[in-house]
Amino acid sequence: MQDKERLTGEIRELKEKRRAVILSHVYQRPEVQDVADFVGDSLELSRKAAATDAEVIIFCGVHFMAESAAILSPDKVVVLPTLEAGCPMADMVDEIALARRKKELPGALVVAYVNTSAEVKAASDICCTSANAVKIVSSLPPDREILFIPDQNLGRWVRRQTGRPMHFWEGHCNTHDKLRPEDILEAKAAHPAAVVLAHPECRPEILDLADAVASTTGMLRYAKESPKREFIVATETGLLYPMRQACPDKEFYPAATRLVCPNMKRTTLDKVRDALTTLRPRVTVEPQVREKALAALARMLELS
Repeated sequence: MQDKERLTGEIRELKEKRRAVILSHVYQRPEVQDVADFVGDSLELSRKAAATDAEVIIFCGVHFMAESAAILSPDKVVVLPTLEAGCPMADMVDEIALARRKKELPGALVVAYVNTSAEVKAASDICCTSANAVKIVSSLPPDREILFIPDQNLGRWVRRQTGRPMHFWEGHCNTHDKLRPEDILEAKAAHPAAVVLAHPECRPEILDLADAVASTTGMLRYAKESPKREFIVATETGLLYPMRQACPDKEFYPAATRLVCPNMKRTTLDKVRDALTTLRPRVTVEPQVREKALAALARMLELS
C-alpha cells in the first residue's frame, strides 16, 4: 500500500511538471485507472485528450490506441508506458495484406475498426468503433460492397443489425473469443436474476444469450440506467472496476474469470511514473500516414 501511495504521489507531481494528461482504458489495472484523468474507450479518450491544453499524453492502453492519440493530437507528445502492450487483433491485418484483399474486391468500401494500426486506417475508407459500427455501415451507399476489418465477430453483429451483405477479415479479439456459451449458462445458473451484458467482439452464439449487446462505455451506461441490481459482464474483467465504482449498490459478475487481456495488464504504476520521467516510449505516426488515417477517422466522426 505504501508503495502504491508513493508511486501515485510521484505520478501526480510529474504530471503537473510535464503538463501531461493521463488516459486509461477501462481494461487497465484498477490502480492505473485511479491515477488517470480520463477513463473510457480508446477513441473517446483520444478525443478528450485532443481537447485539452496538455503538452503530453500518457496513454495507458495498447499501441493502436496511442497511435490514434498521435493522429488526433500531432502537436502533443504521446507516450505508451510499455511498447510490449500490443493488440493481437490489430496485428491480424496489415496494409500489405489489406492491399491484396482490396484487389480481390475492386470497388468495395473498407470499414476499419479502430482496433487497427495507423497504416491500416490510412488504407481504409472509414473507421468505426464498437459503439457506432452499425450506424457507420448503415450510412454507406447500398450499391457498394463492404469489407469489414479486422474483427469478424463485430462484423457479423453489424450485419445482423443492418442486413447489409459484408465481407469479413478473419480476425478476432483473443480475449473475447475465448468465451463459450457454457460460460454464460453457468454464470446465469449461479446468478439467475442477473442481466447479461456482452461486448460485440464476442462470438455470435454468446451474443444470442445476452440481454444487451454494447461497447464498454455502452455497458457501463446500461448498468447505470437499468433498474436491475445484478449483471453478468461478458467482456474483459477490467470493466468491472469502473462499473462497481459507478454503481456501488449493484452487483457485477464476470462471465468468466479468464477474460483477462495480458497486454492491457502490462501497464503498471511504476511504468506510468517512468513514462512521465523520460517521456519514453514515444509513439509517433508518419505525416503522410497520419493525414490519410485522420481522413478515415474524420469521416466516421462526421457521421457519429
